[in-house]
Amino acid sequence: MIAIETRYHGPTNTKGSHIVASANGHRLTIGVDNAVSVADNHANAAKELARKLGWRGRLIGGHTNKGMVWVWNNGPVVLLGDSDV
Repeated sequence: MIAIETRYHGPTNTKGSHIVASANGHRLTIGVDNAVSVADNHANAAKELARKLGWRGRLIGGHTNKGMVWVWNNGPVVLLGDSDV
């Protein structure tokens, strides 16, 4: 599995609002599209970074205190241990 972190950055004097996606030392920035939801903006940034790096798989995302984290899963989900997660 590969994890991608996405974070929102508000506008400045020189840039509009944007989302930064990062993973394994790679970064990509896209502008916020106000026509779609917050989660879709984050997903679009994660997808663009994954495309740039040639990563393929199923996108699974979740919110954090600082933004979102996305996991690209190439196979079935495997839960480790006996308890539910």
